[in-house]
Amino acid sequence: MDGEIKKKMKRFCRGDVDENGDGNGDEGFGLWEGLNPEILALIFIRIAADELVRVVPFVCKSWREVVAGPYCWSDIDIEQWCRRCNRPEKIDLAVRKLIRRSKGTFRRLSVYKLTNSGFCFVANCGKHLKVLQIPMSGVNDKMVEKHAEALPMVTFLDISYCLQLTCKGLEVLGKSCKSLTYLRRNMPPPEWPEAQKLGPSKANDEEALVIAETMPGLHRLELAYGRFGDLGLNAILTKCKDLIHLDILGSVSVQLNGDLSDKCEQLKVFKGPWDDDYDDLNSSGSDGDVAEVEDSSSDSD
Repeated sequence: MDGEIKKKMKRFCRGDVDENGDGNGDEGFGLWEGLNPEILALIFIRIAADELVRVVPFVCKSWREVVAGPYCWSDIDIEQWCRRCNRPEKIDLAVRKLIRRSKGTFRRLSVYKLTNSGFCFVANCGKHLKVLQIPMSGVNDKMVEKHAEALPMVTFLDISYCLQLTCKGLEVLGKSCKSLTYLRRNMPPPEWPEAQKLGPSKANDEEALVIAETMPGLHRLELAYGRFGDLGLNAILTKCKDLIHLDILGSVSVQLNGDLSDKCEQLKVFKGPWDDDYDDLNSSGSDGDVAEVEDSSSDSD
């Protein structure tokens, strides 16, 4: 399949085909080969990252140079490829290569099953990073304590299903990521094998209390299947005064006693512990969520 795509793209670059793939293109399409690198990059970033690396460089020299340069890699989204690959050591290698291509200009990284070593590399190169999505990663508290201070610009952080992170790591992230407005910290539902690693499901407000204390600027917060109760929820609602979106689906230790229910209903978006419309727990979020965060962060730049 890759070979067919390469042949078609080469013909398109030369002007042998039109944009629909037919054999009656005009000379204008041959100008693609000489387009400004930044313009080409705007086109290439619509291609899945693995195809961008695997196919586009073999079309022509100018396209290869664009893909090898930083223009295509300000937004690095390889989560779907990572899920197919499912090999942390190979994922780390890919992340390192793409970050090097970005020459430190990457503003978003979406990856799955990143290791401690990979997180270290990301943090040390991520001075412009604003969106960091690393669900199901093996990053632990010790690594976060060492490197989180290098991520002060992050506005959106997804650490869902990162089971080696505890309230200690969360506290460091909250104190280090001073620009944070969106935290996604969903945990596995009790029927998932991963949930068994957490031990018996007992109420524990530590993480919620840390979030309330260290992340008061949050606008959006997702804590599906959290173990906190009313104490932790009340702390979040009290301290995070800018909060407009809260998802606590499956957090069954929450009882919403007293005025907690009224406080939650005042939010623009609220998904309670017993709601049943959580669309996709396997997904780390939609592009719309990321675009919204990036738009709001650019407004504040």
